[in-house]
Amino acid sequence: MSRIETLIGRMTLAEKLGQLTMTASSYAVTGPIIVGDSTDAIKAGTIGNLLNMVGADHIREMQRLAVEESRLGIPLLLGFDIVHGHRILFPIPLGEAALFDPDTWTLTARESAKEAAAEGLAMTFAPMLDVARDPRWGRSAEGPGEDPWLASRIAEAKVRGFQGAGLPAANTLAAADTLAAVAKHYCGYGAVTAGRDYASVDISDRTLREVHMPAFAAAVASGVAAVMPAFTDLAGVPMTANRELLRNWLRGRFGFKGVIISDYNAIGELMHHGIAADLAEAAAHALKAGVDIDMMADAYRRGLPVALERKLVTVAEIDESVRRVLTLKEQLGLFDDPYRRGAKPEHSAALAHRRQLARAVGARAVVMLKNDNEALPLTGAVRRIAVIGPLADAPTEMRGPWWGAVDPNTCVSVVAGLRAVLPDAQVLHAPGVAIDSEDTAGVGAALDLCDASDAVLLCVGEAATMSGEASSRAKLGLPGKQRLLAETVLERAQATHKRVIVILFSGRPLVLPWLVEKADAVLAAWFLGSEAGHAIGDIVTGRVSPSGRTPVTWPRAEGQVPIFFSERPSGRPADPNDRYTSKYLDVPNEPLFPFGHGLTYGRFSLANLRVTPHDVEDVDTVRIHVDVRNTGTRAAQETVFLFTHDKIASVARPLLELRGFARVQLQPGATATVNLSVRAEDLRFLGAGLELTFEPGEVEILVGPCADRSKLLSATIDLSWSRPC
Repeated sequence: MSRIETLIGRMTLAEKLGQLTMTASSYAVTGPIIVGDSTDAIKAGTIGNLLNMVGADHIREMQRLAVEESRLGIPLLLGFDIVHGHRILFPIPLGEAALFDPDTWTLTARESAKEAAAEGLAMTFAPMLDVARDPRWGRSAEGPGEDPWLASRIAEAKVRGFQGAGLPAANTLAAADTLAAVAKHYCGYGAVTAGRDYASVDISDRTLREVHMPAFAAAVASGVAAVMPAFTDLAGVPMTANRELLRNWLRGRFGFKGVIISDYNAIGELMHHGIAADLAEAAAHALKAGVDIDMMADAYRRGLPVALERKLVTVAEIDESVRRVLTLKEQLGLFDDPYRRGAKPEHSAALAHRRQLARAVGARAVVMLKNDNEALPLTGAVRRIAVIGPLADAPTEMRGPWWGAVDPNTCVSVVAGLRAVLPDAQVLHAPGVAIDSEDTAGVGAALDLCDASDAVLLCVGEAATMSGEASSRAKLGLPGKQRLLAETVLERAQATHKRVIVILFSGRPLVLPWLVEKADAVLAAWFLGSEAGHAIGDIVTGRVSPSGRTPVTWPRAEGQVPIFFSERPSGRPADPNDRYTSKYLDVPNEPLFPFGHGLTYGRFSLANLRVTPHDVEDVDTVRIHVDVRNTGTRAAQETVFLFTHDKIASVARPLLELRGFARVQLQPGATATVNLSVRAEDLRFLGAGLELTFEPGEVEILVGPCADRSKLLSATIDLSWSRPC
């Protein structure tokens, strides 16, 4: 008999339910419940999993209690939200998505796993894979952006990185520097009503399967160890109790064999959803749906014994979940060596390398939205720089909404970064106003600095906690009196002929067309993490050419949301000469910036699109080649996107569908050929019966720098079916 089956045979009901329970330490809390001392329960074997504990010594002691003082010696599974770093932070996930670079996505996850595992942690509640098309939703900051194809590539990369891609061991999860990844939040959480966190979700089956499921299918195919259902309901059925999507789809169709872990207190919240009368019913619903670990509701320990008495569940169903939890612990190597993670502190060289990586990735995540008259980069002639705004000298805000275990004093502010990169220049600073305050007393001092400077950097945006969980915003402008500060500074700078570079911090697109219009240059800096200030310094001084591309469509008005590039065609497409067509009366349909927008210090042109073959059978791969030339005066990197459009189909297809991207670094005057491809079988779509179908006909191939059709080169291929009926 296997070790796991032997253990299950020896376990009491209380010990089994302990393996299905995850509770939090007092280090950090991500929900409404605070728990007390759990050491007695660990020794009793009635808590088998912990979250939100950090520090190698503390973690080792908790593990020792479980392994050496409990009856069965089953090790703890310890998890933490390592969303974009642990002690050293990389850009928030939405910012990292702007890289369009799977290798770097893998690398940052790999480094985060090493850092967290060195403290003894074995699980991260990441990656967050919720496609979001409504920037009112604060958790857009944690996710992959608006596109399911992009989200799927991020899912694959992050799972590889966290779980040890490339390691020689057959079972990479058992390595001392890997973490079990948890793909969250399955499924459709990003489509909450009105962008309001925790609200209901009600979308079509087609949207669910075409937009919100693919990233989770990709994570499962990449071997993700665990999946977390969303808090929310889908068409009235809460995901934590959704048997159809958890058992039939996730486990059945996708073939997921791992652990399903609830979100924080989500099982208890089934009572608030109105589908369970008490904790026993809530626990039974979740267990029946296939949820293995109850995080922070204490529903399984308290509710399942009652559910057993009522015959709502069976011991065999409990054993099924216990078996999966113990299997994951075995795969992580916890039975063989529970102290393997956290046994050796990392060398200082590893930490220095990680900070260098955070700086490089941070600079690459910055998206230059505008750069009129080459306002950037700042040249040597700029000797006095006014750095104004509440986010100019705010190291704590650079962390973003998910800051792991980072010490805020180790984060680099914009002012500190500029002073480091420009030691011979005067970097003057005045906040002007606070982020979210009505006090304007400091505006005068900010204007004085404008007068005394050669250029102005205006650092405005959201506080870190205005994005992330429980941070939905109905108004997507600048909070507080920042608009007054910005308008005043811009007016003074214009009068004195000073350039103004806006550095915009946020976890989502902000609706600021007036600011973009008046500023000389605008950088979307997201929240860049530990090395934010140095990364921004590298960009504004020209040490690094901007290369980020926005992974979300940037609206020009709040009334445009939800907004995304892959909308379906209307029977009445917009026509300015016909009132009765699909458009607004007060703003254009077009976004302020399309998906994929981003400028560089180079200038690029695309030409000579070649697509082969023209006649494509279902077994073929379509090869796409396009010549890219840097016509500017500076070396830079261009990103080339591949889109398709199925012209005539049994179900109307999106106007653009992302199929690939490539990046090319070019010196001034240089030309290179970019090669892309798409398999014909990937051009299948869900037909009228929601089953994958391949339909012969014409498909457009479109290539260019962003999802603006006016900037895309296009060709047409003919699809045909080669297999016998």
